[in-house]
Amino acid sequence: MPERRAEDGTGRDAEAADGTGTASGGGDRKGGADRTNDAGAPDQTADADRTSEGGDGAGATNDADRTSEARDGAGATSDADRTSPTGRPDRERADAAPGGDPSTPPPADIRESWVETGGVRLRVLERGDAARPTVLLVHGYPDSQEVWEEVAEFLADRFHVVTYDVRGHGGSTAPLPLHGGFTLPKLTDDFLAVAHAVSATRPVHLVGHDWGSVQGWEFATVGRTQGRIASFTSISGPSLDHLGHWYARRGRHPSPEGLLQLVDQGLKSWYIGALHLPRLPELAWRGPLGRAWPRVLRRAEKLNSTAYPTASLPSDAANGAWLYRDNILPRLRRPRPDAFAHVPVQLVIPTRDAFLSPYLYDKVGDWTPRGLRRRAVPAKHWLPRSRPKLLAGWIADFVAEHEELGEDKD
Repeated sequence: MPERRAEDGTGRDAEAADGTGTASGGGDRKGGADRTNDAGAPDQTADADRTSEGGDGAGATNDADRTSEARDGAGATSDADRTSPTGRPDRERADAAPGGDPSTPPPADIRESWVETGGVRLRVLERGDAARPTVLLVHGYPDSQEVWEEVAEFLADRFHVVTYDVRGHGGSTAPLPLHGGFTLPKLTDDFLAVAHAVSATRPVHLVGHDWGSVQGWEFATVGRTQGRIASFTSISGPSLDHLGHWYARRGRHPSPEGLLQLVDQGLKSWYIGALHLPRLPELAWRGPLGRAWPRVLRRAEKLNSTAYPTASLPSDAANGAWLYRDNILPRLRRPRPDAFAHVPVQLVIPTRDAFLSPYLYDKVGDWTPRGLRRRAVPAKHWLPRSRPKLLAGWIADFVAEHEELGEDKD
């Protein structure tokens, strides 16, 4: 059992988002073993898979999919997109701040705890009433959990909101050795330990951004997590298994369009090769790149906040390079044939993402038999920081819908 220490508090409310969408099937909360499919490719379709499309489309969609897109721009976050948490007495606190900076204690309305699992110590923050449905937010690369601060504040009046620093990031310790310490099975162990610590008797609603979404697809498609996840919202991060099949299809059945897509995505993925170089990424992140990144990110993504990223960025990015080294090539070469989501999925696609093309998600409906909702928004990659209010509204709607479906099933 993971060891855990805790505290107490609340957050802010989730206001209605300024986008629309359509819903699909309920979550699967039954336990079970990993599913297998000897066919080596998806053979299931999401009957409930639906989307609607508007404005700045998110690439090709199939007839069963409709996409809804927010049309109110993707610029800098306005003051109306933010709230501050309401105060509440806290319990005993460790010395760490919200997000990735461990230099100061968190506010009184945020509970801090630590979960020990697999030789690492994970820093966990909780907002809101623990008796309410749990929304667990997983950050990406090169971030720590502070990327979710504004989204978490919007959600905390309605839900029990949990964030944690992925191993080797923020206030969490790194595995030793680093090589082999960031594999998807080990990251799944971490997720299960945190989920058990914060919501032992009820499944959590999982939300992931970037590598948090890559992890989330793994969590939502392996059998040992069945019954622990109620729904999954994916933002800017595909399943490595689905991506492996995407590449394989274009290799087996080449076409001019497919080749153009391969070239386009290859150019957007240039950094993956760089992160596989020995030592150079670590030196760059702990040196000039780490110093320049906050300014580059704020300009590129049109972010207002000067408090993001936090001071842990250089070590977060250096350690996190092993997410790529431990997982990308092994999984793309041998993608699982049975990577079907056992929960309903909400797919949020920023159509101006500089790193991921919308057409990577064209066949996601084949992998989501429990239902898929597509959302598209004319925004760049770091949606949790550029559009926190919109994103929180979409998350809240999806969670509330599947909480109601779960109650109806009971």
